[in-house]
Amino acid sequence: MSRTVPLMLQLSAADPRPITRQIADGIRRAIATGEITVGDQLPSVRGLAKQLTVNPNTVAKAYGELASDGWLDSRQGLGLFVATPRQRLSESERERRLALAIDTFAADVVGLDYATETILQRLEAELAPMLDKRSA
Repeated sequence: MSRTVPLMLQLSAADPRPITRQIADGIRRAIATGEITVGDQLPSVRGLAKQLTVNPNTVAKAYGELASDGWLDSRQGLGLFVATPRQRLSESERERRLALAIDTFAADVVGLDYATETILQRLEAELAPMLDKRSA
């Protein structure tokens, strides 16, 4: 039996990402780190919108993006659930998205004046829990 899980998402007006993106990224991170697991039911659109004090359309758009990307499964009349992981992207699309993410990351950190080793250590520390969970 699935359980509805509370989502503890942090949204910030100072974040340059749109609110929809912050919600989707927060849910992806929660799934990747194992905070929420396959089969867990997500809060309703209205419930999460009320919790986050955002427009329900914003939550619906984030949920729709996650469902179309294969992170969530919609069950008619029951709600949204964390989907079983599967790779739905072609190798070329995966490579394109990785390159874009790395380019964006590099552009964001280049002006911070950190040593390469420091940046790589911080990145590894951030990714390790997600990648360890995924390979377990």
